[in-house]
Amino acid sequence: MTASVVPGGRRPRRSRPRSRATFSSVLGELLLTAGVLVLLFVAWQMWIGDVIINAQKNEEGAAVAASWAAEPAPEPPPLVEAEDGTTSYEPVIPAVPAETEQLGLMHIPRFGTDYIKGIYGGTSRARTLDKLGIGVYKDSKMPGEVGNFAMAGHRTTWGKPFNQLDKLQLNDAIVVETPDGWFTYRFRTLEYVKPTQTDVLADVPQMPEVATGERYITLTACSPLYSLAERIVAYGVFESFQPRAEGPPSALTDPPPPPAAPSL
Repeated sequence: MTASVVPGGRRPRRSRPRSRATFSSVLGELLLTAGVLVLLFVAWQMWIGDVIINAQKNEEGAAVAASWAAEPAPEPPPLVEAEDGTTSYEPVIPAVPAETEQLGLMHIPRFGTDYIKGIYGGTSRARTLDKLGIGVYKDSKMPGEVGNFAMAGHRTTWGKPFNQLDKLQLNDAIVVETPDGWFTYRFRTLEYVKPTQTDVLADVPQMPEVATGERYITLTACSPLYSLAERIVAYGVFESFQPRAEGPPSALTDPPPPPAAPSL
């Protein structure tokens, strides 16, 4: 008997039996899917989410600054005469904030005119650094107070407010705004230390036994990027207090100087 042939001379195709799903194949597909989801989450957390959170924090800061500007300005503090005959306003020292309570706003013109980040009490990751922004260390001095006004912030993730600390240039302005006015500090130096080197938070950074009567600011963050191995620390010294009645200081109205040319 001859085999039947379909019209056109083609033989009918034989259907291949489907392979049955096994436990290992299903597990492999689930693990592959989970891996893709993890990579997407990491991409969101490290890049996309940071862009969104950073913009949100700047908008929140701008809204707070606008609300303070809309209120009647407090009476300016008295002027104090220095030994060289110059006069300046006595700083209005704010009260120590409770944990997660807002103290003020951070402006760093080198990071852009839209850089306006909130400053809050405490340095807990879960309550302050992750959810709110820049945190003030326990036992830190306050803005304008003799000693060291010390803060921490993320360098990666959660809006990364201190991501560009290594871009600061000598004499760059670091301005802290409160309802009473603006405290201007000037950046001096940058260094990297071990996480255990807590003397960077001393009233005179790294010299806890010394009393200079000076006012310092210290900004700390993890380093290198995406690592907890070290801390990057930026130091500054107090320059002046500008009461709200006088309007923003020149550090915020004048553009920052261009970056220094690389040395040959």
